[in-house]
Amino acid sequence: MSSSELPASSLPAVACVVGPTAAGKSALALRLAEERGLAIISADSRQVYTGFDVGTAKPTRDERHRVPHFGIDVVPPTERYSAHRWALDAASWCLEAARANTPPVIVGGTGLYVRALVQPLDAVPMLDAERRAALEPVLGAFSLDELERWCARLDPARAHLGRTQLLRAVETALLAGVRLSDRFAPDRPPIRPVRYLVVDPGPTLADRIAERVRVMIANGFVEEIERLRLEIPPDAPAWNASGYGVMRAAVEGTISLAAATERVIIETRQYAKRQRTWFRHQLPEAHVTRVDPLAADVADTVRAWWDAVAQTSGVHA
Repeated sequence: MSSSELPASSLPAVACVVGPTAAGKSALALRLAEERGLAIISADSRQVYTGFDVGTAKPTRDERHRVPHFGIDVVPPTERYSAHRWALDAASWCLEAARANTPPVIVGGTGLYVRALVQPLDAVPMLDAERRAALEPVLGAFSLDELERWCARLDPARAHLGRTQLLRAVETALLAGVRLSDRFAPDRPPIRPVRYLVVDPGPTLADRIAERVRVMIANGFVEEIERLRLEIPPDAPAWNASGYGVMRAAVEGTISLAAATERVIIETRQYAKRQRTWFRHQLPEAHVTRVDPLAADVADTVRAWWDAVAQTSGVHA
């Protein structure tokens, strides 16, 4: 049975560990998954692309060996991958994990992916391929600020999102004459039980982001860009992942590595701010547990959250 044919009633209850980038959610989820025998379903719109590894902070081979992971290396960098498609795939992965007696937990910072899984979507309009191809280079030349201004006029509800989502919203509004945000039906109730663990270290996040970027560079981010630019066309969707465009410019010599590093830190902080805004306003507060990964009792809080989810869902704790 394909993922698009899976009945919603057959899906297990959804447990989601979410939060801004570099908050520490992956580490907490990995520890929980090892302790409780869980599988991790990645809800990260950047980690779905093969080859884009260092700059997307993919889990290591060792981590994937220790805990089953889904949603990583799903499509080639040249292929478009939507929230709707991820939701269909994630539903199938959740069932696969549950059948293997490894209850799934959704982990990631792409809020639209999570909402697409737990709330029903109206059909996303198909766009004319030729008109879309003609529009792509025009929109692709826009800066992030320009895209945000366009989106604020055409589809305001999505104007706070990242570059890939902005592009999709603007082209849908221009080519289909509808707002993509209307297709996500945010006011509808979830189609299955869902509980959220929102991980956020508060004021220390800015420093954590800066440290993560520097660690990425030390771990081969530049070398990864050098390899990818020889293999992947510059208009491939995967290049829209945060940081990759700036670092490619550094590799190509149009900006210094030091300047690129600072720019990536700034862009990542801006992205994290948008994520925080989304998770603050888009999640039902009654179903949210918020946790500081630096708190002394964080491990106990995470375990208690999962045990409560497991009891509600009827899976082993």
